[in-house]
Amino acid sequence: MSRPQALPILGAEIWEPVEVARDMDGVKHAVAFASGKGGVGKSTCTVNVALALRYLGLTVGVLDADIYGPSVAHMLGVPPGQRPEAAPDDQMYPVEALGIRSMSMAYLTTERTPLVWRGPLAGGALAQLLAKTAWGELDCLLIDMPPGTGDIQLTLTQKIALSGVVIVTTPQEVALLDARKGIEMFQKVEVPLLGIIENMAFFRCSECGQKEPIFGVDGGERVAAEYGSKVLAQVPLAPVICDDADRGAPSVARDPESPVAAPYLNAARNLMAALEEKRVSSVGPAIHVSDD
Repeated sequence: MSRPQALPILGAEIWEPVEVARDMDGVKHAVAFASGKGGVGKSTCTVNVALALRYLGLTVGVLDADIYGPSVAHMLGVPPGQRPEAAPDDQMYPVEALGIRSMSMAYLTTERTPLVWRGPLAGGALAQLLAKTAWGELDCLLIDMPPGTGDIQLTLTQKIALSGVVIVTTPQEVALLDARKGIEMFQKVEVPLLGIIENMAFFRCSECGQKEPIFGVDGGERVAAEYGSKVLAQVPLAPVICDDADRGAPSVARDPESPVAAPYLNAARNLMAALEEKRVSSVGPAIHVSDD
């Protein structure tokens, strides 16, 4: 499959070295969770969907690709100072917590260590995490991406063959503008859009139960329709989701049968359906031969 070698920027073309993306040994599906904009709750969604997939019986890993601001370790309740164990062939075993295998720069630095690196160094760090982690057999590897469409995103798409991308956005128009840029970027490198998670879709009043669309109505639906995709789930704006993540006990881990966990379980089921649909479409229609 041919891969574009340049992205047009302000009428010019910025050339990037193109590598043949490889499949990850033992990983059935590698899925990027991305957003064009920060602050939309992408990491919270990534971790909770990973836990929902685990609850559904799958073996799941999470790679925290946010080199500058890793948060997955904290959300999974991994204590500060935890380090990955050495594996054969100069690799590292992922750190396991809440049934999820994870790898993050948080395991290789301290909580107060800022990484004052230029973009290529961050891309190199991600390449090392990809090459040096011994994931073992995984049904799904979810990759929590940083905001934007820069070095990290390009490094990821050049190093490994992604099954697809999930875009996380709020319904706010400003967030949707950046979500479209994220989708366009992944389309240029031939990574299919598996669906959209609309986070902070509404706030439900604790007194009367009425749903209030704080940031707008059905923004995720509109963007999904533009790109022939679908909304995997609408996640409410709920303080308990934030509190659970801050305590290192994400909502799905704390109580997978709770109302706040339900959207993440829906997202997990719809994600697996999208991956199966993609697999079937890539194989093509079955041909049956009879003696008639």
